[in-house]
Amino acid sequence: MFLEALGSALLGFALAWAAVHRLPDRLPVRAIVLVTGTLGGVFGALVTHGALGPGHLLATLIGAVAVAAVLLSLLIRPASRRLRRSAAV
Repeated sequence: MFLEALGSALLGFALAWAAVHRLPDRLPVRAIVLVTGTLGGVFGALVTHGALGPGHLLATLIGAVAVAAVLLSLLIRPASRRLRRSAAV
């Protein structure tokens, strides 16, 4: 269980680091993104391990990455504030 938690935390951190470098202008402060990715990975591993039980290391890590990606996607802001024009104009 310890290796699952450590691996999921590292995977969540790596995913958050990639998101920070890929979308720096659309995410909040770097520290928030890195912590969210790491904790999302650990929480995802906990939920997946609880659902599947022991002995499913790969599935647990996949679940951890999926939950971390979902939580990181909630932090993304719109690219820019564009003025919308009415079609009737």
